[in-house]
Amino acid sequence: MLYWALVCLVVAIIAGVLGFGGIAGTAAGFAKILFFIFLVLLVISLIANAMKGKGPKV
Repeated sequence: MLYWALVCLVVAIIAGVLGFGGIAGTAAGFAKILFFIFLVLLVISLIANAMKGKGPKV
């Protein structure tokens, strides 16, 4: 999911440089949404692992 957030971010940057404002705004918004969903899932995963007694694997 983080991969798709980064892809959308790159699309937004390229579209912004080329002057496609609407597409850039949409792609940037989509990238933000995916990024925050990824962060929430990461936090949930860390909490679930902590509850099981497992620490993060380093």
